Amino acid sequence: MEFSRAKRSQKPRQPLDESELHEYALKLLGQQMRTMADLRRKLRSRAEPGDQGAASVQAVLERLQAYKLVDDGAYAENFVQMRQQNQKHGPRRLRNDLATKGVDRELAARTVEARFADVDEVQLAREHLERKRIQKPEDARQTARVMRRLVAAGFSARTIHAVLRQWNVALENEVEELDGDAPEWDAPEQEEPEHGDA
Repeated sequence: MEFSRAKRSQKPRQPLDESELHEYALKLLGQQMRTMADLRRKLRSRAEPGDQGAASVQAVLERLQAYKLVDDGAYAENFVQMRQQNQKHGPRRLRNDLATKGVDRELAARTVEARFADVDEVQLAREHLERKRIQKPEDARQTARVMRRLVAAGFSARTIHAVLRQWNVALENEVEELDGDAPEWDAPEQEEPEHGDA
């Protein structure tokens, strides 16, 4: 016996006025902490098109900021702390993740720098590998895998080299090729919101 779901009609959503946008923003903030850029994107998708909608979104964001309900600095600190403690990510990854989420690059850099001031990055990288259940590499292929994993987790070539040295792994200039203090990864540009994004 087959059950069929009644399809919901795909009526276009009615744009929200300023008070409705405020309620929608509070609902979004009740679900999770958000950056200004993320909240702006979500509100724009539900606001009237044009200048009137943009003005309403800006008014709502200013009111939320005045009540300290949206704070990119607090978001960045919380984000970095949680990712560092739980996922054992390195500083590069955290800076880029924050930029992707719409946090100002300078604010992201200051927050990460402050958080990593007293952190042993080599130990953090080892903890990251343990968390991913990656053990000492036995050959060049496994060494390359460890290196790729640590680069993706946001650790520098110096940190990766130190981890491999602790394991007495022979290196053949691979670490220098990884980054040699390479430039930061570029965060993707913020996309325009799609209507219907909730």
